Parts: sequence; C-alpha cells; structure tokens
Amino acid sequence: MEKICWANTDNFNESEFVVIGIPDESQSHALRKGTEEAPSKIRQISNLRDSYERNEKTFLGRPFQGSEKKVHDIGDISRNKIESLYDKISTSSKIPISIGGDHSITNQIINSMAKNYGKISLVYFDAHPDFVSSTTNYYGSVITDILSNIEIKSSVQIGIRTPEQEELENIKKYDLTVITPFDIAEHGIKQIANSILDKLGDNVYISLDMDCIDPAYAPGVSVPVPAGLNSTDAIYLLQKIVKRGIIGIDIMEVCPSFDIKDRTSHLASRMISEVLYSSGESKLV
Repeated sequence: MEKICWANTDNFNESEFVVIGIPDESQSHALRKGTEEAPSKIRQISNLRDSYERNEKTFLGRPFQGSEKKVHDIGDISRNKIESLYDKISTSSKIPISIGGDHSITNQIINSMAKNYGKISLVYFDAHPDFVSSTTNYYGSVITDILSNIEIKSSVQIGIRTPEQEELENIKKYDLTVITPFDIAEHGIKQIANSILDKLGDNVYISLDMDCIDPAYAPGVSVPVPAGLNSTDAIYLLQKIVKRGIIGIDIMEVCPSFDIKDRTSHLASRMISEVLYSSGESKLV
C-alpha cells in the first residue's frame, strides 16, 4: 500500500498521529459515487504533488510554519474494525487522522472515542447540517447518531448552507451553533475564529466534509453546493483549532471520480499537512 507522504514512521508506538483510511460509502445516499476511492487517491496525490525527489532523496513540500511530527499510516480498515482500532488509538494517547469514505463513518468514530474521552466538543465542517432525525444511520443523520456523545453547548458547525426544514428545527431545538459562509463574509475570518475558540470545550474533535468548501476549490465531492468556504479560510480555521488542541480529525466525502485534475485530493493532503504542523499543544489523554 502507498502511504501518505506525511508518514515518517512504521512504528505505531512511537507515533503521535495515526492516519487511517476507511474506504466505505455503504451508508451514502448520494447520486455521485466513489468516496470509497478517496483514501488511496489522497495518498497517491500526496506523493505526487507534496513530495519531491532530488539527488535520490525525498523532500516534502511542508507548511511554512510548525515542526514535523511522528506520523504512522496504518493503512485501510473496514467499518467493523473502527471500534477496536480507535479504542487502541485513544488509550495510546495518539491522534487519529481518518480519511473516508462517506460521512456516516464519523458517527462510529465519535461513539468509539467517547468511551475513553466522555462527551466530545465537535467542530463539524459541512455544507449540510447532517441533522436528519426521521431517518438514522446514514450520512445525513450523523449529528442525531452521535448526539448522546457530544457536548452541544461547546460544539459548532461551519460552512452550513443547504439545510432541510427538519434540520433547521433540530438546530433550533438543541441550540446548536452554526456558522455559515455568509457569517464569515460579514464578520471576517479572524473574528469568527476567535468566537469558535472561545466556545470550544475539552476533547475537541474535528470532522470535515470536503463539501464545506466551495466547488470552485473542491469540485470532487459527493454532494457539491455553491457558495461555500474558500480553501484559505477553511485551512486558517483548522490551524487555529488544532493549535488549541484536538483529540482527532476526519476528512470525508472526497469523490475522486468527479474531481478535476485531482484538486480536491490535493487540497485534502494539504489540509492534513497543516493539521500535523499546526499541532503542538494537542489534547492528549
């Protein structure tokens, strides 16, 4: 298996971060198919575009700031291995970076990690609230499916712009904080970042559906929606949150078969690098 270019140790025990691919889209209802191809494609593109050969040595096109971390790419797993693996990762004080796959994978990750951490402060980047409750256990009901394991008052959704009426009612019912791209346009990215950091509690987990980003920057997603975040703003928020400290992150819904010149897979690779290099005060058990 081709490992992501940011991986630099084959030793799980010495790693600080563990990259996991979960190539599964069995709970997606999207018309666009192919998110199960994302883990291998993102790894491939990371090696093609974020690493370079010179004088028979490999160099990384790393972020401008930050320091290298110990990263282990454990490979791909199936859904039925999530609970046991994430229990091992959590109890080993390591930070998982998960690559899906459809967004319903997140509910299995959160519900597994909550057994060790308790209620989780969730940062949920998405074009959609994923707060359907009339139907559950699919990629549109993630928040409903993890509700008992997240702390709503210290959680936030970012990038939302196409909710269903049922989801609007649930957002109001549970008083979930939502930041739209229009809020960022009105208040500015720095003020928005500060408001998010002030809200977050302990045990912060980031879940990032790549459709939170405008299709102009990330065309290869399963459910694209216009008027999204630009890639710089999304990465800026990631940097700030990760510097504060996280217990894990996932990147979901990259759909390589609908991408344009692998832009979305490359952006996902860059986001992973920014998470790794921004970390320094990450929350560990």
